Amino acid sequence: MHIYSMIQWLFIFYTYCFLGWCFESANVSIRSRQFINRGFIRGPFLPLYGSGATMMYIVSLPFQDNVILTYIAGCIGATALEFVVGVIMDTLFDVRYWDYSKRKFNYKGHICLRSTIVWGFLTIFMTKVIHQPIEAFMLSIPPNILGYVTFILTIYIAGDFALSFKAALDLRDVLAKMQRVKEEMERMQRRLDVIIAINNEEKEQKRQVRELKMDELADSLAQRFSSIKETIQNKPGAYVSNVLDEIAELRARYNLYMENRKNYKEMLDFYERDMIINNPDMVSSKFKVTFEELKNVVMEKIGR
Repeated sequence: MHIYSMIQWLFIFYTYCFLGWCFESANVSIRSRQFINRGFIRGPFLPLYGSGATMMYIVSLPFQDNVILTYIAGCIGATALEFVVGVIMDTLFDVRYWDYSKRKFNYKGHICLRSTIVWGFLTIFMTKVIHQPIEAFMLSIPPNILGYVTFILTIYIAGDFALSFKAALDLRDVLAKMQRVKEEMERMQRRLDVIIAINNEEKEQKRQVRELKMDELADSLAQRFSSIKETIQNKPGAYVSNVLDEIAELRARYNLYMENRKNYKEMLDFYERDMIINNPDMVSSKFKVTFEELKNVVMEKIGR
């Protein structure tokens, strides 16, 4: 077994990041029938795959001569890494970049039995087939050249990761702002329902309001304002002065919310848009409806 230096470990990590990007982008692009630059960062690297492959190689080192133990070590190590990274990203960004909730035998959508089984086989394939030519290629590179190449890759990937990390935080903030607007509009609708004294059937429908998309909610509010306006025109004395003042205030807030909603959608820069485009399986349990609406807006802009 070769003992690697820090530079060599970094080069191996970056190599697997690139190979993981090739595999994942090809897989998603074939399913989508169009090229998808898969991953958290914009460059052709997937740090999760690099971390997973490097970790799988390390945990399997003591069992290189035992295929079964290599398989078990890969299953446990890769699954643990996938779970930890998934929880951290979900906690930081309120968005999941992969979600196994619809698969059988999953745990909180972060890991599932099928992926665990696959990780084990990938560990055997990587240690027995892939890693040896990668190691031979790396050892054939003169140490000084390997050092320069690794240094350049480190600067590039670190910068790309920093920009992507900021974009993910900004996307989370946009979702939070849009969600607050949606919640304010829902409260406004409930208040308008009280003002126009809706019947029991409409009250039953009102319980579903949190499942409405913002476009549907906006249309619903517009209809209520139109109904109130018609009532005032037909019966000028239908509402007392303080209620009329409240209606006017609600209308002004509605206009402000609609403007803010439009601005929030347009706040996304190219990094944030690409993050959504490059991860078509992204979901958000916290901002489920809001995120789907934002995702649809981005996809419509690029004609998908």
